[in-house]
Amino acid sequence: MPTRETSDVIVIGAGVVGAACAHYAALAGLSVTVVDRGYVAGGTTGAGEGNLLVSDKEPGPELQLALLSTALWTELADRLPPTVEYEAKGGLVVASGETGLHALREFGARQEKAGVIAHEVPGDRLHDLEPHLAPGLTGGFHYPQDAQVMPAQAAAQLLRATGDRVRLALGEEVTGLLTGAGGAVRGVRTATRELHAPYVVNAAGTWGGALAELAGVHLPVLPRRGFVLVTEPLPRIVRHKVYAADYVADVASGSAALQTSAVVEGTPAGPVLIGASRERVGFDRTLSTEVLHRLAAGATALFPVLGTVRAIRTYLGFRPYLPDHLPAIGPDPRAPGLLHACGHEGAGIGLAPVTGQIVAACITGAEPPLDLHPFRPERFDATAP
Repeated sequence: MPTRETSDVIVIGAGVVGAACAHYAALAGLSVTVVDRGYVAGGTTGAGEGNLLVSDKEPGPELQLALLSTALWTELADRLPPTVEYEAKGGLVVASGETGLHALREFGARQEKAGVIAHEVPGDRLHDLEPHLAPGLTGGFHYPQDAQVMPAQAAAQLLRATGDRVRLALGEEVTGLLTGAGGAVRGVRTATRELHAPYVVNAAGTWGGALAELAGVHLPVLPRRGFVLVTEPLPRIVRHKVYAADYVADVASGSAALQTSAVVEGTPAGPVLIGASRERVGFDRTLSTEVLHRLAAGATALFPVLGTVRAIRTYLGFRPYLPDHLPAIGPDPRAPGLLHACGHEGAGIGLAPVTGQIVAACITGAEPPLDLHPFRPERFDATAP
């Protein structure tokens, strides 16, 4: 008779959110099995830029998450190997006119009341921070708390850091959930075996809605496609994450239509990453030359020096989008034993540590670091309070 394969927690998804859930559960003394149909960081995480941002978030529940996670990333940077490329480089948001600068000023004032550090930078001082910026910009705001990591390495090192308390089951697609008395979730079924645990965490990213359906619950996660242009390796000509003021509005928008805004940042390895685009086109992986032209035009408008630089590749990913722009985090009362940690859209890398900490607290009975009501998974049901 085959041995029954059990652990305290099963995490579905080996992206950075799933890795963080596994990491903090293991730190709490639990045994964890991470199941993924692909490989570590094979989905949205591997297609991300590694942004850890507070600068793009309105005051409210998501900003609370981001501020908590910013502190956790600082701690992790001291514990994890340098290959995660944690860089506290800060962000710079720029405006090309007085109207845009006024909007940034009001936005920054609201953020500062919520605990964000934001410094206004007059137009004639922008080049002190970014010498290669285009001339004539009206001004901007500097956010020293913004940072960056190498996302695939971050996921891998979070999984590795707790040793044999985390086991990986890669290349195994979850085809069903196991249930026990009263319909409580008690494990997962793959094509080749059953894995048992009293808790299952849905960290399946863009596929989080489909995973929820296996438990008979509704979670309306949708894919929101984005492209990134990557330049040839360069000297450090872009020091911060630099983006135009309209990026904040694009992040908050629920539109399915194509939206692009200039986002430019250097990396420790040399290439410059150029974004950002957003559109809801399902899982269509077709290369869009329109998007790439828009990204290139936006980047060279901010940094004319990039006009003579080669773009050596592009890649795309799908952000796991929920209609209210907040992730689903915590236990699902409709399916006891099931917890969710998905729907972070483009902020999953930044919000991963606090998400993992919350999930571990929910499982162990510890006090979560903030009120979880805004993130409750059942909030999209018609009868939800």
